[in-house]
Amino acid sequence: MDPDQILRIVDSLHRDKNIDTEIVFRAIESAFASAARRQYGDTSDVLVSVDRENGSMQATLDGEPLDPAEMIGRIGAQMAKQVIIQKIREAERDSLVEEFHELEDQIVNGTVHRVENSLVTIQLNNLEAILPRSEQIPGESHHSGERIRAMVCEVRPQGTRVKVVLSRSRPRFVQRLFEQEIPEIAEGVITINALSREPGYRSKVAVSSTDSRVDCVGACVGVRGNRIRSIVDELNSERIDIVRWDDDPEVMIPNALQPAEVDQVLLCDMIGRAIVLVREDQLSLAIGRRGQNVRLASKLCGWDIEIMTAEELDEQIDRAVTGYSALDGVNDDLAAALVEQGYLSYDDLSVIEPDALAEMGGLTMEQVDHIVEQAETRAEEAEVAALEERERQKAVAAAEAEAAAAQASLQTPEEDGGQEATATESESAGDEAPADEASPVEEVEDNDVDEETAAEETSSEEDTASEATDSSDESEETESEQE
Repeated sequence: MDPDQILRIVDSLHRDKNIDTEIVFRAIESAFASAARRQYGDTSDVLVSVDRENGSMQATLDGEPLDPAEMIGRIGAQMAKQVIIQKIREAERDSLVEEFHELEDQIVNGTVHRVENSLVTIQLNNLEAILPRSEQIPGESHHSGERIRAMVCEVRPQGTRVKVVLSRSRPRFVQRLFEQEIPEIAEGVITINALSREPGYRSKVAVSSTDSRVDCVGACVGVRGNRIRSIVDELNSERIDIVRWDDDPEVMIPNALQPAEVDQVLLCDMIGRAIVLVREDQLSLAIGRRGQNVRLASKLCGWDIEIMTAEELDEQIDRAVTGYSALDGVNDDLAAALVEQGYLSYDDLSVIEPDALAEMGGLTMEQVDHIVEQAETRAEEAEVAALEERERQKAVAAAEAEAAAAQASLQTPEEDGGQEATATESESAGDEAPADEASPVEEVEDNDVDEETAAEETSSEEDTASEATDSSDESEETESEQE
């Protein structure tokens, strides 16, 4: 191979494919050495070197100089070409893997290339990446040619290609959008301390400022909400709550539960639970739709938050004290101490640290094991009873629904039958003699006393139905007499 041609190939691959020149030189040397071994035998010791400055090639066979032009034939040249192509592809793959490894957890811009079975293929600068359905925001849709932003979440080699997986549903994607849209965060003046997210529905972001002159929440929202609006639009109208971070859980938890108003926070350090007391009118707002608000607040603060009113807390405390006192080996003082630490159910007692329980009640480990065993048994019994109650309620609800459907189906034929009977009576009244018209009137006069008695016992609707029935019976008796 011409030395100048070798140098041109190396330089071209370095500039176009971003491959290190040393990797290309080694690929050429390996390719020609493999081709020479094919001609001289696999066991032959062939060494090929290419000068990095002028591109000249030297080769040796078992330590003896070898003419590069004669060491390979036509088949060897073809093999050398294939080896070079393979080595170059591997080098290109490794270069892309290294490049995108540096972009992991970073946002990249691309264009939607195609959409197949909810799998979106995105064309980046030099390769195609995929956006699986599981990494998409629920409810959003994409079309070919659309510009899109996503975060690189996984990079791995796959044969001679590189597989890049993107994401738009992970919490860090929201954090990267904040860093791009809010300069104070990118500069480090404002810090995102915690973030929790349910993609497509709601996110909570806790921020703090290192400069007392900068309002962290106001800076993230922007003038008239222009900064946060651009992020919401990118997230398919996902709701975002920006709250102020505080190291004190008693301050942070009410902030995280916004917009609900919190009356009091009781921290149970031993089990990592926070009991939050709210007013009755704030209960549903604090819990959120399907528990979403309290669930996101728990993730944001790192505490297991339980929302209740003061009355509900008093009821749970009384029930817990009574239940613990019923356990063998638990006295009233120990039951009260357990409740003070936030253990309000048998389930809580079944996960308590044995050493903590022993220290709390001055018990031996055998006594602790006996108490925990009782608690686990009663917890299982309570769970079974709750399951049976739910099944019973479902059965009752199903039976009521079935009865209502049957009643509705029965009412419809009765109404139709009543209309047919009325039509038949009208036809009969038109065909009969005037005597038929007089008979019902006389019968009504004779039964005045009976009708008054019926009116006292039944409603006006039943009275009307009774008159219609009596009239119909008299008409039939009159027709029989005439026959």
